[in-house]
Amino acid sequence: MGDHARSSATRTLLEAMCKELKTRVLRLAPQTANGPSLPSGDGQQDWKDVLETTVNSLREGQVVAVPTDTIYGLACLAQNSEAVKRVYDIKGRNGQKPLAICVGEIDDIYKYCKVTVPRPLLADLLPGPVTLVLEQSDALNAELNPFTPLVGVRIPDHAFIRRLSQMCGEPLALTSANVSSHSSTIAVHEFQDLWPKLAVVVDGGPIGDQTPECRLGSTVIDLSVSGRYQVIRPGCALSATVDILEQKYKLSQAPADH
Repeated sequence: MGDHARSSATRTLLEAMCKELKTRVLRLAPQTANGPSLPSGDGQQDWKDVLETTVNSLREGQVVAVPTDTIYGLACLAQNSEAVKRVYDIKGRNGQKPLAICVGEIDDIYKYCKVTVPRPLLADLLPGPVTLVLEQSDALNAELNPFTPLVGVRIPDHAFIRRLSQMCGEPLALTSANVSSHSSTIAVHEFQDLWPKLAVVVDGGPIGDQTPECRLGSTVIDLSVSGRYQVIRPGCALSATVDILEQKYKLSQAPADH
């Protein structure tokens, strides 16, 4: 059996397993300059229907896979401790590794985090491929990352997940859609082994230009110390991010052990 035939057979088997376990694999109609296009009849679904299905699954405490502006992610409601535990179980993730949160608007950051930087700085970086690490506020689930007072927060520059966050009305816990220590994923078929463990898989098509750089994920910057920044993960947008922090806002890089 050739590689293509073997891959096709594997996909057929996984899709059958998902059907039996009631995993929904939903293909988004492509995004255009004027917003989501109409479904083409090629198995694509209207964004409104996909959003409603995904929101309902999240509110039921389920874990879903969604496209972002960098890589595919696993998401659940951050305020639901059982759902958060399920994310760790699905990924086989070390319980001492934190999950980021994803929100729909900059105003939401002020609700769930203690912000020590100017609001225009947030607006210059978000939405975008950046995770900002801040001190979490009392409004955020205390059982999310209980080993640290900090939390990474994202507003991806991707219309679907941003609208999903807005419709949920509360933060999503977000992490990469892969087994821990495995490569990040930029197409849904790359994490097919996880499909049966998910309520919904939203297929937004391939992300980026399929180069290795696409798999770097977001640039993670700690802004929890006033006037300083620390690079936690270089990611895919380091140079542009550091230029904004240093040139425009005159922040200095903190020592590695701050």
